[in-house]
Amino acid sequence: MKPEILAPVGGEEQLLAAVRCGADSVYLGTGAFNARRNAANFGFDELSDAVRYCHTHGAKVYVTVNTLVTEDELPALEQTADRIAQAGADAVILQDMAALRLFAAKYPALRRVASTQTAAHNTDGARFLQDVGFDSFVLARELTLGEMEKICAAVDIPAEAFVHGAHCMSLSGACTLSAMLGGRSGNRGLCAQPCRLDWKCGGCGHVLSLKDMSLIRHIGALRDAGVSALKIEGRMKRPEYVAAAVTACRNARIGKPFDENTLAAVFSRGGFTDGYLTGRRDKNMFGYRTKEDVTGAEKVLPQLAALYRKETPLIPVDMNFTMTGAGASLAVSDGKNAASAEGPVPESAHTHPLDGARVREQLSKTGGTQYYVNSLHADVAPGLSLPASALNGMRRSALEKLDALRGQVPESVPRPYEPVKPTRRPHPSPSPLWGRFYRAEQIVRPEALERLILPLEELNPDLLALYGGKLAGELPAALFPEDEDALERRLTALRDAGLREVWVDNIYGIELGRRLGLTVRGGFGLNVLNAQAMDFYVNQNLASLTVSFELPMGKVKALDGPVPWGIAAYGRLPLMRFRACPVRARLGCGACGRRGALTDRRGVAFPVECGAQKYASLLNSVPLHIAGRDDPGDFRLLWFTRETPEECGGVIEDFLRDRPSDGPRTGGLYYRELL
Repeated sequence: MKPEILAPVGGEEQLLAAVRCGADSVYLGTGAFNARRNAANFGFDELSDAVRYCHTHGAKVYVTVNTLVTEDELPALEQTADRIAQAGADAVILQDMAALRLFAAKYPALRRVASTQTAAHNTDGARFLQDVGFDSFVLARELTLGEMEKICAAVDIPAEAFVHGAHCMSLSGACTLSAMLGGRSGNRGLCAQPCRLDWKCGGCGHVLSLKDMSLIRHIGALRDAGVSALKIEGRMKRPEYVAAAVTACRNARIGKPFDENTLAAVFSRGGFTDGYLTGRRDKNMFGYRTKEDVTGAEKVLPQLAALYRKETPLIPVDMNFTMTGAGASLAVSDGKNAASAEGPVPESAHTHPLDGARVREQLSKTGGTQYYVNSLHADVAPGLSLPASALNGMRRSALEKLDALRGQVPESVPRPYEPVKPTRRPHPSPSPLWGRFYRAEQIVRPEALERLILPLEELNPDLLALYGGKLAGELPAALFPEDEDALERRLTALRDAGLREVWVDNIYGIELGRRLGLTVRGGFGLNVLNAQAMDFYVNQNLASLTVSFELPMGKVKALDGPVPWGIAAYGRLPLMRFRACPVRARLGCGACGRRGALTDRRGVAFPVECGAQKYASLLNSVPLHIAGRDDPGDFRLLWFTRETPEECGGVIEDFLRDRPSDGPRTGGLYYRELL
């Protein structure tokens, strides 16, 4: 089965370009809950027109509802869901588990696609998405071909893969760089792309900017690996870009050559890369948009615009024409829908009676429509005449009726849906402290901490015996398929040695932890911003939750739930998680010694925390520190990274005494307006 081509649509012109160039599906945004809020997007009335146009042209419509949602926005989210269903969309693309819960309960027939923002990058992550009610999912962009194949084989729901367009440096859904540095959250659809600025490492520039991906030459291999849809990135791109990418994908899908030079000319960042797919994650993956890249587009735009200037006949129809002395009729069918038109009573022919050849000639003139004649049967009584204008009118009328049938929106009847109310209960004051340490030797004042969290690589039987039930193992924030088996073996051995709990920052950890019979505690990487998502994870048997540090404190205080929950109260918080480590690409792991750092254009240093040389995390330049300020939940998490034991002890003392730090610090996003 050939994979579908899924094209990005940021506005009306892009819609025309995608459909007329042959996309099988388009994805677009409406309202406030889409990850490209700065695109033109579609109003609710425009959405209905867009769906109708796509359906008459044989294309499906996926609507993006893939941002994180705060508690006060849930009523507007439900109104958006109603309008999407009423418009007749084919699917919704979701990130927030509150949105999943809403659509699954109220409009279960509407297909639910897990956004790449859910960061499904291994088999357990994909299984989790399948188990909780997604109908398909988008694979992480950081995967190799073999890893994609392994994930596709592990689940029964279809998998989509990005094949062309921009690369985010961070694993999707795990980036807060734009929010922290500029107050514009990528998880909320307003990424300002600070990663494209001139970050430096080892004298090299633009080390957080990857070249655009182009996997179009690998489409056959992706199909064989089990990928069901080929997704093109670019809802902020111009229509010529959409036309070029869709055309290239269509050609490659049937084995025809495509013009990669034209693709690069219309938009690239110093060329393309397939480094993730092929496993060549080196400095050649990195690139940025140059003046030459910008000027190169001018030469190809006119020829690309010509690709979608007119309707393209992509839909076959079968015609059946009958003419007798009593009248003429034309029936048309697309194989599913059928329409007909009646013509005038024919006259006796004086010189040139109408025959089958002339009927075929006139009725085949479907130019200006999306149709072409697949078969035509003409049953014409001899000696009769009908003008060409009558035949043309019958064709137009029949095809217009067929359009109307194809564009019909079935009635969408909502099912009852009652959102969960936040569970109000008392919280301890002051709330207990939890300590996450990067290294075991950092652990100090364990008696002052209710829970200790350590990366699995730091755990051993002696530590488990020393700290007992107080110790939780931190699962890697990123775990790619090549390392899944080894990690499960290690986790099983630690469980057998006494480990009882895991702290997870990605959905795969929920699946893995439950399978091994461990208590699962949710980290801030699960992106909980509302009570619906909190309740969702409670129903997945999580024992506690750490809410997102993107949530302003006023909105944090509006949350509550039936299990213990807390906030990150201290730490150089992770701003990005990446597989293609820029420090490794520029300096190598030996020169880094797990002490790497990047500097921004102002010369400010941002540490890079190494995840066992499998992934890396860009940390904030200054620590969050809110001792003496707010204490809204059941615990406060102190997130230690490179601090010395003495520094860790000082921070713990700050919080025990409600003593504000006198050093460099930030209140993070807790005391800013959330955009």
